[in-house]
Amino acid sequence: MSFILALDQGTSSSRSIVFDDSGRIVAQAQREFTQHFPQPGWVEHDPLELWQSQLATAREALAKARLQSADMKAIGITNQRETTLVWNRRTGQPVYNAIVWQDRRAEPLCAELREQGHAQAVQAATGLIIDAYFSGTKIRWILDNVAGARAAAERGELAFGTVDSWLLWQLTGGRVHATDVSNAARTMLFNVRENRWDESLLDLLKIPASLLPEVHPSSHLFGETDAALLGASLPVGGMAGDQQSALFGQACFKAGMAKNTYGTGCFMLMHTGARFQVSGNGLITTSAAQARVDASAAWVPEFALEGSVFIGGAVVQWLRDGLQAISASSEVQGLAESVPDAGGVMFVPAFTGLGAPYWNAEARGAIVGLTRGSTVAHIARAALESIAFQSAALLQAMSRDAVAAGGHPVTELRVDGGACVNDLLMQFQADLLGIPVLRPQVIETTALGAAYLAGLSCGVWRTLDELSSQWKAERVFHPTLPRERAEELMTRWERAVRQAVAA
Repeated sequence: MSFILALDQGTSSSRSIVFDDSGRIVAQAQREFTQHFPQPGWVEHDPLELWQSQLATAREALAKARLQSADMKAIGITNQRETTLVWNRRTGQPVYNAIVWQDRRAEPLCAELREQGHAQAVQAATGLIIDAYFSGTKIRWILDNVAGARAAAERGELAFGTVDSWLLWQLTGGRVHATDVSNAARTMLFNVRENRWDESLLDLLKIPASLLPEVHPSSHLFGETDAALLGASLPVGGMAGDQQSALFGQACFKAGMAKNTYGTGCFMLMHTGARFQVSGNGLITTSAAQARVDASAAWVPEFALEGSVFIGGAVVQWLRDGLQAISASSEVQGLAESVPDAGGVMFVPAFTGLGAPYWNAEARGAIVGLTRGSTVAHIARAALESIAFQSAALLQAMSRDAVAAGGHPVTELRVDGGACVNDLLMQFQADLLGIPVLRPQVIETTALGAAYLAGLSCGVWRTLDELSSQWKAERVFHPTLPRERAEELMTRWERAVRQAVAA
């Protein structure tokens, strides 16, 4: 039996999972780390804490599995995307905290770029809209605001990376500065049609090319780890941004297949094959994880349409930590089920603006429809339902894009992420969408995708068909709500969104 160690560095925790060659979880470990909020709209992580927590979970997962690192065929890495780190190449020390994907400090620069008329050129090259969500403007902020950073960057002394690059740098003792195509595609600096850094975008954002990592397919032998870290030197054989990794782990390898990940945010992706399609409905085009199973074949770009919800499961954390309505996140389903419905309450959790398909950075959270009869249980249920409402808006936009491109609406949705274990949420999601929602036996598909990518590069698996055959549904949620009622609820949701935007 072969084993793969997957490192899953997320927004609120670092996890490591050991998978066997049937895709089964053998052991896992997880550690939360500190969230830093220096100013309203700013979100940061300590880069060294990210690395140390990830390394600690890797060691713990191996110990729980009662396996040695020498038993691992390879390591796969998946990561929170867009989160931006810049460090000194010689010392390996970060010049600033990691600026997290949720952070909105670069919005003034984005507004300036939009006003200058750059939006169309940026989208044509990158598939992205101009938004503070992506890495490019975060890099620019660091260069402009950290003392000495720009001068050091221009001397070639600094390195930029998303979290995958940072972990790879640490794992290889600073020998490898690289990323994969799926992470590069999230920087707003990468031409996804040609799989290369775009010089015109680097010039636009005044970012020296010397900062950037090399870009490889997602399934690739990136480098060897230092033996001292885990007890043996291991190949890092796969890397992908968390959402593309989840799409891969869900075996969505063909155009028209879609998945939604319910994590801190919600991220819906639909594979579009080799077709680059600009959305007409507020979605973005991104590079899918690219396996390049036949190493002798040309590296052909593959794409996905994506919609990102900034606040998904994080709304439950707010109920726990902000409102203090619950003491543990696991309590939210019981509280929500204590009432038959939300009692007319709508919760728009626009704590950091609204992502796709609305893209409104100024929107703020709103709870509407309150009456004297409203209770904390109604608010909890509305909070859970807000995750499904936002995801339904994404899938509707995705289906419109698919039809416009000559395809068909999405016919089923594969789901994963921590919140997908909530049966109430998944049933409500199916009811809103009017299509089956499929929950797989292994819901840790983000880490599984990284394991699959690593395993393909080292021969544990040889074809995508092998991986497709491993995917199994644990439960299928069929819609039960009349379509008229579902449409009425979506209309009320859109009205609540307009109120949040107006606020």
